[in-house]
Amino acid sequence: MPQEPLVRRTATTLADGRELIYYDDSEPYLSGGATRRLDDPRPLPDRFASLIGAPAGGAPGDAADDDSDDDGDDDGGATALGPTLRRDPLNGEWVAMAAHRMNRTFLPPADANPLAPAAPGAAYQDGEIPAEDYDVVVFENRFPSLLTVPGVIDEVTHPNGQAVWATRPGVGRCEVICFSADPTTSLAKVGPRRMRTIIEAWADRTAALSQLPEVEQVYCFENRGKEIGVTLHHPHGQIYAFPYVTPYTRRMLDQAAEYRDRTGGHLLTDVLTAELEVRTRVVLETEHWVGYVPFAARWPVEVHLAPRRTVPDLPALSDAERTDLGTALLDLLAGLDRFHVDPETGPIALPYIAAWHQAPVRNGRDLARLHLQVFSVLRAPRKLKYLAGSESGMGAWVSDTLPERIAARLREVMA
Repeated sequence: MPQEPLVRRTATTLADGRELIYYDDSEPYLSGGATRRLDDPRPLPDRFASLIGAPAGGAPGDAADDDSDDDGDDDGGATALGPTLRRDPLNGEWVAMAAHRMNRTFLPPADANPLAPAAPGAAYQDGEIPAEDYDVVVFENRFPSLLTVPGVIDEVTHPNGQAVWATRPGVGRCEVICFSADPTTSLAKVGPRRMRTIIEAWADRTAALSQLPEVEQVYCFENRGKEIGVTLHHPHGQIYAFPYVTPYTRRMLDQAAEYRDRTGGHLLTDVLTAELEVRTRVVLETEHWVGYVPFAARWPVEVHLAPRRTVPDLPALSDAERTDLGTALLDLLAGLDRFHVDPETGPIALPYIAAWHQAPVRNGRDLARLHLQVFSVLRAPRKLKYLAGSESGMGAWVSDTLPERIAARLREVMA
């Protein structure tokens, strides 16, 4: 007999033309007996029409610089359509210029949460999800740092005729994934069934975005906690589709290529093998996944979660690996929320960044290996790690603890 679907995927278009996708795992939506609301009643202007002539530069604190020059000179993209990218000539890295994000939503009150479901019976509200309830939902970010604008050619130009400078349109895509309709919960508390739906959504969006011709890398991540700098406390993550291979991934691929040339081995696979042999920093094991604190962990709390099998990205995971990942990730996140204990208030909900490292879409896939990196800036209750001048200015990191101590604490709270 055919296997019942785990998730029902339903796509629609928001009032300004952005895509929204419901991922349902509950009835009657899973079986198709009912459908979430698909129309968006908001009087929003077309997303691309609003970008025509929108300046990409501006004074700090402004969403737009109305006094931008109009002398006809190429000033590096001051009147570009949508976000632009500028290449830093000193290190070759692309920097997104997205001044329209200056006015994005920032810590709204509970009754103005744009990620909450629509209020029952309300004719209109400026929320992003039309339905009165949902399981998991993904939609294009209203304030993207990367956006492919129709008709804009993706090519590198040199402003003011200076070969030392390079710019290009900020093509790509930025999406938001809401893990739950409940604004008071967290990813650690969604439960195994919902976590599996979230994993399916991550994998589905990675596969779809990887098909876009301008995309070179897909990055799924979650920012959690005010200490990290989140602007919305509703449980959610983001998915970025980059038009280039990110600097962190590029350095990792370069290391992996050098290691393969020198030893014939696969760097990330051999790292996992070494951690399992030594076991000093291993904190979690399931049938298909291993959690460990990396040998040179730089953050006060840092752990990697990797599949035992070498796979390039989330879509490549088997059904069994996805189910097991749900269990492993819930256990890990629950342990992280017990890592720090405030003597007055008890366990601290850990502020963290959870970053999925996936292989690039085209080049270097044989060198990369899927893994999740979770790290926190909280070094002790009410104490944050601020980057020192040597770290921010030179990239020369100093750890305030030892990876083995991090691992020992995680094993203690996850026992």
